[in-house]
Amino acid sequence: MAINSKCPRHNVHFEPDNIIIQVDTGANLMETAIAAGVHINASCGGAGVCGTCNVLVKSGQVESTRTDKVSQIDYNNGIRQACQTRVFSDLNIEIPVGSRLEKAVLSREIEELSTQKPVALVSGWSFKPPVEKVCLDLPIPTIDDNVSDLSRLLRVIKQRCNLENISVNADILSGLARILRKYNWQLTATILLETNSNYRVINIEPGDTRKSHYSLAFDIGTTAVRGQLLDLNRGMVISHCVDYNRQISYGEDVISRIAWSQKTGGLKRLQEAVTATLNDLIKRLINSAGVEFQSISYMVVAANTVMTQLLTGLDPKYLRLSPYVPTISSVPLLKAKSIGINTEEHVHLYIVPSVASYVGGDIVAGILGAGVHQSDETILYIDIGTNGEIVIGNSEIMLAASCSAGPTFEGGGIKHGMIATSGAIEGFEINSLDFEPVVSTIDNAKAKGICGSGLINVAAKLLESGIITQNGKINTDFSTKRIRKGEDGYEYVLCKKAKTQIGKDIVITEIDLDNLMRSKAAMYAGYQTLAKSMGINLTNIDRVIIAGTFGNNIDIKNAITIGLLPDLPRERFVFIGNGSLLGSRLISFSSDLLFDGETIARKMTNIELSENVEFMSNYMAALFLPHTNMKEFPSVSIKKGK
Repeated sequence: MAINSKCPRHNVHFEPDNIIIQVDTGANLMETAIAAGVHINASCGGAGVCGTCNVLVKSGQVESTRTDKVSQIDYNNGIRQACQTRVFSDLNIEIPVGSRLEKAVLSREIEELSTQKPVALVSGWSFKPPVEKVCLDLPIPTIDDNVSDLSRLLRVIKQRCNLENISVNADILSGLARILRKYNWQLTATILLETNSNYRVINIEPGDTRKSHYSLAFDIGTTAVRGQLLDLNRGMVISHCVDYNRQISYGEDVISRIAWSQKTGGLKRLQEAVTATLNDLIKRLINSAGVEFQSISYMVVAANTVMTQLLTGLDPKYLRLSPYVPTISSVPLLKAKSIGINTEEHVHLYIVPSVASYVGGDIVAGILGAGVHQSDETILYIDIGTNGEIVIGNSEIMLAASCSAGPTFEGGGIKHGMIATSGAIEGFEINSLDFEPVVSTIDNAKAKGICGSGLINVAAKLLESGIITQNGKINTDFSTKRIRKGEDGYEYVLCKKAKTQIGKDIVITEIDLDNLMRSKAAMYAGYQTLAKSMGINLTNIDRVIIAGTFGNNIDIKNAITIGLLPDLPRERFVFIGNGSLLGSRLISFSSDLLFDGETIARKMTNIELSENVEFMSNYMAALFLPHTNMKEFPSVSIKKGK
């Protein structure tokens, strides 16, 4: 959308944001919205295949390609896919409710984070942050002791802290002489642990500033970024914050983001999007806690491998190409400011190391927090998010894999799918007499769509009642008006349009069910493949640890009913919440755990499932509800229809 003086310019007005942007004739409407800072849902990143970026052209001239994602009726009424539409006059565009990103659920999550007691299963660690503040009184120079100011500082640090290998950041030298003499040779040095035995002075402040000593911990997810401000003196969280990753406008999954990064200027825009998200969260965390900006000394980030490379400006192209090699697994300590994060010059960023292209630092951090590396039990660790990661192991061995489950559990690929925000159908029951549904939504708002956990609950109850068959087809023998023939085949009406925000019926279709089966089959086949690689069966799993925000909302019974989770005694399942953020926080509190995390990353063996014959066999067998082999699910009881 570069300015061209020979090309007519047009004003595009977006409602309900009330934002106007001027663009050239022929500008892509989706890219126009991104440039204006207006979010339009786009699961596929603008490839035209998901149908989530629908907008209403209220006035003006556009050129648009109609795909099968927009019905002829909607098209005639002015609905267009933003990614398939170009601007040819001044426009007035309304973003419908179903295409907006609602933030009400984020407020609820912050409240939950503030009240929930952290679940850390790791044990035996000591509180010893990787960055420390030390107040020093240096001896005043004399004619007999006139070594340089820096030598004097290092000598005292070595004596006081019993350190040998210590260096300094060059940028502290310019103010050293002035601070020492103005403040009577007293200062506070911030000392960073670089490796197991190497230390670095990263900042000096006049007087004694030890009371103000803070760190930041972040989980950079594909959908959302979650952060905490940590008091490094008391070892506690003092504020929480969460927001959507601004990269979400470029696609809801990592593959879409990788594709976007290959466009001209795409990598830079994606990096700027995530750093802008971090900068906004940092400001909110500091303001919420009432601490001073310059009192932040350290920052820890855990993220999947794609997010890590986008954050650091590394081209992720080869992460999706066989043999799936990341540019780097362990990012060296770097200054946060050097990659666009708005912090003081001395703040260093530690990024939790990754294992492979699709097993990132978020999983390493989660394994650390869950204490899998310490356990004698055999543990299945599951993080179901935009992507699905699995680890099976214990203190002796850990095998990891990433499952291409697709964005289904975040609402992607589902006709009325949406991320878990206000109005998303979450709870579902069905009346066994008249087959009428009873739905509940997030925030008890009018229904707007179906979130991932809601999709699981809906499918499980429809399966148990016999309304859908084990191959994911809707049983048309039932005499209920809820079952009907739609544009995408047979469907079941969950919520009639009079009770929705979107002005149309919310349904679940056979295509939706097929996508769900593919996603859950990928996860279950992953468990089986890793278990066999360990020489065990899933029945030998002692404990199942479920991590992630999505995992926190899963109904265990319903997830087992559809074959997403193994059929094990319910007491073996444990929820730990956001394992990635948990691990980031613990690393901020303990250098012991920092090194444990690095050991975990080296010790974990990645099993590449995309080219694994055993996985494909398991996957095909799992394309059934709950499975083609019902011996895998002895507790699941399904009605066979009427």
